[in-house]
Amino acid sequence: MPCACDHDCSLDRLRERQRNTLRAVLAINAVMFFVIAAAALHAGSSALLSDSLDNLGDAFTYALSLYAVARGAATKARVALVKGVLILLGACVVLAQIGHRLIEPGVPLFEVMGAFSLLGLAANGLCLFLLWRHRHEDVNMSSVWECSRNDIAANLSVFAAAGGVWLTGSGWPDLLVAGALALLLLRSAARVIGNARAELRAAPAG
Repeated sequence: MPCACDHDCSLDRLRERQRNTLRAVLAINAVMFFVIAAAALHAGSSALLSDSLDNLGDAFTYALSLYAVARGAATKARVALVKGVLILLGACVVLAQIGHRLIEPGVPLFEVMGAFSLLGLAANGLCLFLLWRHRHEDVNMSSVWECSRNDIAANLSVFAAAGGVWLTGSGWPDLLVAGALALLLLRSAARVIGNARAELRAAPAG
């Protein structure tokens, strides 16, 4: 059935492109969560664990974004608000893991940290590439882009932490990077929540 007007056709094409991209990045992040979480537990790395939790949070974020693609501005803003809360919860989990490691210190396996941070970097680089063209389309896709950009920084930080553990023979670089990642997540959560609340104030009801 043909579209009623060019505007409707363009909007339908935009939404379909967004759905296809979100399905792809959702699958990538869901797989990477299990892979990196297993590696983090084996290596005993708080930084790598925070990286895996970031992938899990992103998978939930992309699923919510899929729901919001065809909804109105108010619904997209509410979904973005949920995403911000998920990012905040991820930061809290990382901080709790750091506290645990301070009580029970250990030296993580830097080889595993380095290898899987590079694997995560490749996967998240692909996600960032796929999301690039959507980053300014609406608050829904903008918040997704924010999550993906955080992932790149997280992967690079974990790789740097692996080098620090190798050089020092201690677990402190791992904990320091995990703390920095937690701060990055807190900053991102504040930005996403702030943007979502602004959109909610501006958006019509429904």
